[in-house]
Amino acid sequence: MPRFLAVWLLAMMAGLASAQQTNDLPAAPSAVKQENQRPPAPPPAAAPVPAPLKSSPPSPTGSAPRADTSSDQSPIPPETANPGIPPATPGTNASPAAGAPDRPDDQVTTIRRTVNEVNVIFTVTDKHGRFVKNLTKNDFRIFDDKKPQSSVVSFRSETDLPLRVGLLVDASNSVRDRFKFEQEAAIEFLNQIIRPRSDKAFVIGFDTTAEVTQDFTDNTERLSRGVRMLRPGGGTAMYDAIYYAARDKLMKTPDPGPVRRAIIVLSDGEDNQSHVTREEAIEMAQRAEVIVYCISTNISGVKMHGDKVMERIAEATGGRPFFPFKVEDVADAFTEIQDELRSQYALGYRPADLQHDGRFHAIEIIAERRKDLHVRTRRGYYAPTQ
Repeated sequence: MPRFLAVWLLAMMAGLASAQQTNDLPAAPSAVKQENQRPPAPPPAAAPVPAPLKSSPPSPTGSAPRADTSSDQSPIPPETANPGIPPATPGTNASPAAGAPDRPDDQVTTIRRTVNEVNVIFTVTDKHGRFVKNLTKNDFRIFDDKKPQSSVVSFRSETDLPLRVGLLVDASNSVRDRFKFEQEAAIEFLNQIIRPRSDKAFVIGFDTTAEVTQDFTDNTERLSRGVRMLRPGGGTAMYDAIYYAARDKLMKTPDPGPVRRAIIVLSDGEDNQSHVTREEAIEMAQRAEVIVYCISTNISGVKMHGDKVMERIAEATGGRPFFPFKVEDVADAFTEIQDELRSQYALGYRPADLQHDGRFHAIEIIAERRKDLHVRTRRGYYAPTQ
């Protein structure tokens, strides 16, 4: 055999041995992980934050707005968006395994049942205006559209429930001369009432439009900065501010448990710029189960038209109007609101013949055993539509 042919055969045999050795090696660890383990799912996108009313005022409507369920709302967990619908039992709505054929006997039917329960927050005072905190459910009678109700499912005295507070400050030209003192009184109120890791508040200033200067937080320093950022000037769009705060801030923001929702309006009540009406603002607050407290900045000693407007808004939602005689009394009004928010009762009942027609139902609660007591609560609620 020629020498060059022997060398060529030896080279070929060495190559085959090398190829066999390569095929016998285990696959690279990285390739195994990529094949047997799916890459971690990307983190969920942050929920869209509703734009302040300054950029998207509510559209005027000829009739009172209905509960917002359109796709432009911020995501709300099912238990928040549909109160009364029990969460699905774990495992009953799991999707089929990937690649498994769809078979009729694999499908699970989810049955949803709406529980018609009305939850009401109310305050009880004696003839001297002092809060009464030691009552039981047997001390009250509930009337739904003037019909007595007996199906009370829950009753408790709420003195420590987490607060969700919206502070709405009139920054129009009409309050310019007393604006600085009102800012400081509002800051002191927030410092006193907001507890870290429990309560949250936000600040909205409104003149011609409404603007969020500080979003939900339990940081009182940030809230104080939000109040100090306000500068007086322009007209007054108070109804827009209330509507926006109730719908886009308090109703759309999910909470892990029960909370107390309240709006505090510091204004002279002379609205001249809003896109929504007074009654539309009231209805939205009622739908969001928000108590509205109004502090008048009119210190003339004469009840003006704006004072009557603020009185109507507060009483329709279960809150109170305050009419300070002098600017220094604004701080006292904030103190009274703070005391009231910690001195309320919560009651839940199931109406006997509730129809899902979206109609407004009047609520009346009477302290039957003690005629000297005064009960204050919201005027009513809107029935579900489905």
